[in-house]
Amino acid sequence: MTLEPIQETGRSDAKRRAIIDVAREVFLSGGYAAASMSEIAARVGGSKGTLYNYFRSKEELFVAVMNDACEDILAFMDAIPAAASAGHSVREDLIELGVGFLARLTRDDQVVAMHRLVVAETGRFPELGRLFYENGPARGAQRFAEYFQRVIAAGRLPPNDPKEVGQRLKDLVLSDIYMRRLWGVLAAPSQSELTAHVTRSVDIFLAAFGEPAH
Repeated sequence: MTLEPIQETGRSDAKRRAIIDVAREVFLSGGYAAASMSEIAARVGGSKGTLYNYFRSKEELFVAVMNDACEDILAFMDAIPAAASAGHSVREDLIELGVGFLARLTRDDQVVAMHRLVVAETGRFPELGRLFYENGPARGAQRFAEYFQRVIAAGRLPPNDPKEVGQRLKDLVLSDIYMRRLWGVLAAPSQSELTAHVTRSVDIFLAAFGEPAH
């Protein structure tokens, strides 16, 4: 279940901003399991009770930190279905979407840091993986499925399971580069590197799932 933040009506945006900034430092420096609401409240400068007025639990605070760090990619994913009606060819759509998606995952240091945190901590705290999945990868998978549902319904690709083809495209786009970036053996890729990789991935995808209708 996705956690919904407490409504902020009448509360200080600056205070909420300060809490998120401090919490991000605490989570990334010491790990999620070791972080405590008491420590975060002390660093912000205030009582734990005040902190709970903004965030009901450490889980909810982590979701807020994650969404803040990943704001750009989350907004990008939410806009993916609209590309189905943008007037480009399917191949052009997929290359543009793939480059945008991969760039946001591999070139934003905050996004990379959050992914590394989840990988490092999920073994000790499985709930963290669930929270990350529901608020990130699952959301992206749904948006890609919605895109392919529209494209297939319009006859621009052969009939297929929109969820499956969306997952296969994402797998191809992320292949190799994403994991090497997480492992720290690859620097943030250049735009030309991203474009070349995604173009090849899209061509492999279309060879497997059908050329765009003309």
